Amino acid sequence: MNRFTRRIGGASARRPRATIAAWAVALLLLLPLAGTFGGAFADDLVAPGSRSEKAMELLEERFPEASGGSAMVVFAAPEGDRLQRHRDAVDAAVVRIADVEHVASAAGPFTGGALSPDGRIGFARITFDVPVMDVDPGQIEAMADAIEPARGEGLVAELGGDAVFLNAETETSGAEAAGLLAALVVLVVAFGTLVAALVPVALALVAVAAGLGSVLLLANAMDVSTAAPTIGAMIGLGTGIDYALFIVARHRENRTAGQDNATALSNAMASAGAAVLFAGGTVVVAMAALALTGLSFLTSIGLSTALVVLFAVAAALTLLPALLTLLGDRVHSRRRLRGRERPAKKSEDTAWWRFAHRVSARPWRHLLAASAVLLTLAAPALSMETGFPDAGDDSATTTHRRAYDLLAEGFGPGVNAPLVIVADLRGPGAGAEDIPGLARRIAADPGIVTVGEARTSAAGDTVVLPTIPATGPADSATAQTLERVRGLVPGNVAVSGVTAVTDDLTRQLADTLPILISAILAASFLLLMLVFRSVALPVKAVVVNLLSIGGAYGVVVAVFQWGWLGGLFNLDGTFLIASPLPTIFFAVLFGLSMDYEVFLLSRVREEYEATGETTESVARGMAATGRVITSAALIMTVVFLGFVANPSPLVKMMGLGLATAIVLDATLVRMVLVPAAMALMGRATWWLPRRLGRRLPRISVEAADPDLPPGPEPEPALAPGPGNR
Repeated sequence: MNRFTRRIGGASARRPRATIAAWAVALLLLLPLAGTFGGAFADDLVAPGSRSEKAMELLEERFPEASGGSAMVVFAAPEGDRLQRHRDAVDAAVVRIADVEHVASAAGPFTGGALSPDGRIGFARITFDVPVMDVDPGQIEAMADAIEPARGEGLVAELGGDAVFLNAETETSGAEAAGLLAALVVLVVAFGTLVAALVPVALALVAVAAGLGSVLLLANAMDVSTAAPTIGAMIGLGTGIDYALFIVARHRENRTAGQDNATALSNAMASAGAAVLFAGGTVVVAMAALALTGLSFLTSIGLSTALVVLFAVAAALTLLPALLTLLGDRVHSRRRLRGRERPAKKSEDTAWWRFAHRVSARPWRHLLAASAVLLTLAAPALSMETGFPDAGDDSATTTHRRAYDLLAEGFGPGVNAPLVIVADLRGPGAGAEDIPGLARRIAADPGIVTVGEARTSAAGDTVVLPTIPATGPADSATAQTLERVRGLVPGNVAVSGVTAVTDDLTRQLADTLPILISAILAASFLLLMLVFRSVALPVKAVVVNLLSIGGAYGVVVAVFQWGWLGGLFNLDGTFLIASPLPTIFFAVLFGLSMDYEVFLLSRVREEYEATGETTESVARGMAATGRVITSAALIMTVVFLGFVANPSPLVKMMGLGLATAIVLDATLVRMVLVPAAMALMGRATWWLPRRLGRRLPRISVEAADPDLPPGPEPEPALAPGPGNR
């Protein structure tokens, strides 16, 4: 692997202008192509093989007019007024909505019991002639224009319902750009020169642009979730900056040690470049593992993020060497270059080296203390309650959230969680004559408010019963009602609707999460064993990474589900943890945690091969990488925190969870748990059964740079720790 990355970097460095031109041409071709032929983002929120999916397929096949998407336009008169007094304005708005493309019907609020008991709030039922996920945002915008005159008449008018919520365009806060600016500040402080700081940011932006262009093209071949661009950009910015940072830092280290620019770059690509390739590959494997859930929207998120990370790795291995060749010594501060004339600063002179020996001298104390902190932070995760996000979880600045609140105020929370009972009259079970009795049994359930009038298909073989529960979509009582209703109906009757679909999704996510975790852990264990030729190191890596991920889970539960410090994050209530997030979190966080694991341990392994002593090699590895890893973690943290300012609670959860995990991983895990655990394991850290070692291929990630001058002889540790065996 070292030879491969050295050759790739060398080829780019020898032809820097051609390499940069190739990237520029690729972007100039890719981005217009994506804009022209790229597909639209859509969420395929269906659990394959579930009862709700079968009901939806039945409707699409036999009763297409009942399978179309639906929406509601909610009207509210001023307090103390009645909507009837504004009937002309409401009816005119409904007529305009009926003229919007793909609107099959629009029924006003003055018929069919669509007025609240006090007469102040009413809603128009809108049905489309396309499925709910195929409603175009442009059609929603046209509906918004159609109701604007009603607002001018003093009415409140909002768009709600599944079609509006599921197809609404994602809001942004602009804080993502602030995160990039903060990352640039960190890089300037770390490198001491603006040129060196701009290089990683520029590379990350190029990687994200190319990656998202590819994601757009991917959306033309498969359904790609609306969340995929946000998550891909979030991870792409963080990894893109970090990968460039590690290579630039090693290049600067080599230059300070006296190597000329070409040699320093070649050696940096062979060492840090190989680590970047392996670390990026680990993230790609972890994200691709989301396909194991069997859910297309998670598969698309995984593949999209993997694409962006691949571009980040490619940019670091090709575009970065070209830029460093052209920039030459401009990426170095004059003070650092002058330092080449003086003896290099010994690793023993650094705070990282001293701290590592302090930890190694009392490993049990530090191991137990750090573990206790992480386990305490993780404790709230034991109370995690998951559910699928609904309009009531979104920002109050969105029209669908305001419509949701008005509907709940006027008609009760259950109106936002409609169920659709679908009877297949061709199958054995309930016949046409049994439908009235079935409707009465369902209506008698304490969790059901109303069962609407039965609708029968033209062929007479399919019947639909619209049903309204008593509780909202995120209420656990609604899931219990759904189970009771499913227990009441015979085999040829199924329950569908967005509430039933998302409940089935939540169940499938819970069932497949252990499979995903097991696959990622097994793949990570094998990859680390191959690279570091050790059994103990992969086990240690898996355990400590699980601790940091558990801590992130716990913080998210405490903030969002329990409401702790909710005001700090501009939350207006408590929220269930979005059921896809634990799965996405694990894949993303484990991949990113392994990045830092690889960058630290590859340097530790290099030092161990030079000294043959575990504790000293850990101390030197931390001294060499501590500043860089801390800077990288700080950069990734500020990038992720930029997404916490997003109006969407779902994006806030993602940003806070990722930022928390990175902070924990770069501090307690990487700087305390790792040296403490390796001190306790001693030489057993590098143990590998001989028979297994002969069969495993040799893959080197980090190798000693042949052109570096010999370093000082290892000095004894501050205290004889358990690792000095």
